[in-house]
Amino acid sequence: MASNTAPLGALPARFRRTRVLIVGCGDVGLRVAGLLSGRVRLLALTSTPDRVASLRAVGVVPLQGNLDVARSFSRLAGIADRVVHLAPPASDAGPQWWRDRRTQSLLRTLRCRHAPAALVYASTTGVYGDCAGERVAETRVLAPQTPRAQRRVDAERQSRFFGRGTGTRASILRSPGIYAPDRPGGTPRERLLKGTPVLVREDDVYTNHIHADDLARAVIAALWRGRPQRIYNIADDSALKMGDYFDLAADLYGLPRPPRVARATAQEQLPLVLLSFMSESRRLENARMKSELGVRLRYPTPQQGLVP
Repeated sequence: MASNTAPLGALPARFRRTRVLIVGCGDVGLRVAGLLSGRVRLLALTSTPDRVASLRAVGVVPLQGNLDVARSFSRLAGIADRVVHLAPPASDAGPQWWRDRRTQSLLRTLRCRHAPAALVYASTTGVYGDCAGERVAETRVLAPQTPRAQRRVDAERQSRFFGRGTGTRASILRSPGIYAPDRPGGTPRERLLKGTPVLVREDDVYTNHIHADDLARAVIAALWRGRPQRIYNIADDSALKMGDYFDLAADLYGLPRPPRVARATAQEQLPLVLLSFMSESRRLENARMKSELGVRLRYPTPQQGLVP
């Protein structure tokens, strides 16, 4: 029956629940969906028809569309109260290689009708570039050193501009290396089995980590508690050098520790993609994540999180 406070009368529960849209529903997206299942109405954009059944199986309404084809996801306009944007920029960005066209198209669509109350964009800590092992807070000036990191900077800028223009609370989550024993390729085990070398201690770099479950929990916290247009480092409490991280994993798994090589030797032996991760050193501050989002890490260091 209709009333002044509910002019449409009693709505079915599925229409009263908050609608959360996940764009880029891979491993982390599915973890977010699992934590929210039964509490909100979940929708996910997917470009893979084969994933429709698996998304439905976990209580997610699949919406087929491709971020590289804007007209394929026009239905997203006004469909959700809160949006989680986990999709990476395209690998081949074209002439304007520094632009994230996917984020541009998505935000343009979300702006068409009433904008969502909250938007969470998952970025990377690669936007900081090499910090020579210094402690890094969210206020640090950005210095991206790779095209993919520069596209992330562009996506961050677009997301914050979208928030200011629409009143949406846009949260930017900068995460480092994501790991988890139940995540595909989510531990160093395969690399340890191959015997891939790491740098000698004097050449080594600091690396940062976050367990996939803790990242999913941070995404949900930001959806409801993130401050407008705010940036958060989402990282655990560890401050390990890369070689020490692999030594730790080797000891936990009962495998030989990887060989150590000088940087000059590594440049001759290792692929460019791997070398790029060995050229940036930083130690992330995560106090803002804890104080503002209220995230309590279940896996404060990889020593707890790497064990199955």
